[in-house]
Amino acid sequence: MNVFVTGSKGFIGKNLILALSRIQGLSIYEYDITDEENKLKDAISKADIIYHLAGVNRPQNNNEFIAGNVDLTKTILNYLRNRENAPPIIMTSSIQAELDNPYGISKKNAEEAMKEYKIETGNKICIYRLPNVFGKWCKPFYNSVVATFCYNLTHDKPLTITDPSREISFIYIDDVIKNLLQHLSNGFNYQSEPIIPGPTYNTTLQNLADILTKCRDVRTGGLLPDFSNKLEKYLYSTFLSYYEKDDQVYQVEKKEDSRGYLFELIKTKNAGQIFVSRTFPGITRGNHYHDTKVEKFCVLEGKALIKLRNMVSGEINEIYVEGTDGTIVDIPPGWTHNITNVGTTDLITLFWANENFNSEKPDTYFCEV
Repeated sequence: MNVFVTGSKGFIGKNLILALSRIQGLSIYEYDITDEENKLKDAISKADIIYHLAGVNRPQNNNEFIAGNVDLTKTILNYLRNRENAPPIIMTSSIQAELDNPYGISKKNAEEAMKEYKIETGNKICIYRLPNVFGKWCKPFYNSVVATFCYNLTHDKPLTITDPSREISFIYIDDVIKNLLQHLSNGFNYQSEPIIPGPTYNTTLQNLADILTKCRDVRTGGLLPDFSNKLEKYLYSTFLSYYEKDDQVYQVEKKEDSRGYLFELIKTKNAGQIFVSRTFPGITRGNHYHDTKVEKFCVLEGKALIKLRNMVSGEINEIYVEGTDGTIVDIPPGWTHNITNVGTTDLITLFWANENFNSEKPDTYFCEV
């Protein structure tokens, strides 16, 4: 199948091209608004399906809206009129097509050109009216508040919010791509009226800023976003994509004493925290129990003896583990426990606790095993 994508160098185009490249049996033809028209004509003549993503958002003057959004669409449709067995054409528009501004009017006019083509030829069209799209590779300071906020926070710049209570509708880039890819299979019900794809997420500018600020603060001991909330999950993925390559690495606090040292890796709101320790040979950690907190121990490197004693029955459990075992030991409440490095090399252990450590309410009571 020959797939033709206009606007392939843009935000949505880059993501679509990447997704298409993973599908076997496709030949992908690309066109950017700066390319020669002969390239456009040639690709249309070969295409089995057309994704028309090209458009203008922030021109130097309003006339460019007409050229980039309306005239280009009409040029493509005219080439299709002269082709036998014209392929389906899927165009991305904007919810601003409902607004009375130069950009919205140009998008509306492009939609009308598509509808007229459908009426005249009976060929398949689909128009997606996109809300505010966010995700990786979206250009900051252009037409996406998410991209601009992400860029500023990952580059230690302040956020400017003129209307904190303003509510905006968003859609994640991967969901846009899923909607577009469904046209590659038979059975899609093509129609003339614009479709607003989903799922969409509504939030205020202030809440958006708060979520992205939390994403930044993860690196300094803050909680991970709530990944059960898809908006927060997708914003965190988007946020990380805006770090420069030299900033993809960061340091966490090293808590060191005579036993070795410990790093807190991840803290969450509802799923506890993960930390890792290095323990020197012959050293024992722990000798405490919890009333409610539970933990999991996983030795990654070295040899360890993990001891547990039931605080009521006195029952004892001794477990020898090595880093090559892939063994996880559950630490239930009411069992005092410790871990000893019984090897000759340092012991590396990964720990999970079902709640974050709270120095004011540690739920930790010292007692020898």
